[in-house]
Amino acid sequence: MDHADFVKHLRTEYTALRAAAEAAGPDAPVPTCSGWTVRDLVDHLGRTHAWTLKALTTPPDGPRPDFPERPTEWRELLDWWTAAVAELADTLAGTTSNTPAWTFAGPATFGFWSRRQAHETAIHRLDAEHALHGDGVPSLLFDVEFAADGVDELLGVVSPYVSGRKPVERAGRLLFHAADAGRAWEVRLTPGEPPVVGPVTDSGTDEDFTLAGTADALYRAVWGRPSGAIASGDRSLLDSLPRP
Repeated sequence: MDHADFVKHLRTEYTALRAAAEAAGPDAPVPTCSGWTVRDLVDHLGRTHAWTLKALTTPPDGPRPDFPERPTEWRELLDWWTAAVAELADTLAGTTSNTPAWTFAGPATFGFWSRRQAHETAIHRLDAEHALHGDGVPSLLFDVEFAADGVDELLGVVSPYVSGRKPVERAGRLLFHAADAGRAWEVRLTPGEPPVVGPVTDSGTDEDFTLAGTADALYRAVWGRPSGAIASGDRSLLDSLPRP
């Protein structure tokens, strides 16, 4: 996927997320984010999108940007978030993927942020849908290529970064297989070390845990959301994978 594709997904997922959040209402619980209400979800996304805007204007070797102040009243918070994500998408769309910017991991470029914010928004769109519909979320399938990229980003970028504050405590070898995307990932967990992701070795016959299904199902599962992916082996290894 390219930079423009990620910006398009950011806009699309934001629109669906806001619609679900407004329909659910600010006080609705978010079952996929323990202890959160929809207001908490919108507050988190608004701060994240506005903070990312600051990152885009921070030199790659500059200090970590501060999180911005935001409104507390519901309608004002929604409008502030809308303005932030619109400016974020427009700013990203007006540049190339290799434009330098401050990042917390991975390449210090705008391309890192278009990818990160597309997936951040898509996963939280799922949360808003669950807040609105409970377990009966209407048919929603993420594009195969986008979902597979989301698995790749979580395993190869986000999880190793998060392991800095949520260290790996288990040892094991995990296999993730998305048949419709023609993709497979092997993750090795070692206590106290970042997860290591790479190609499948030894024909994938001696894994401690295997997760298989569509790219959409794996995308949800690796991000800890309800999923129809088929699991075999020691599922606690999946639960121990560092995630935000």
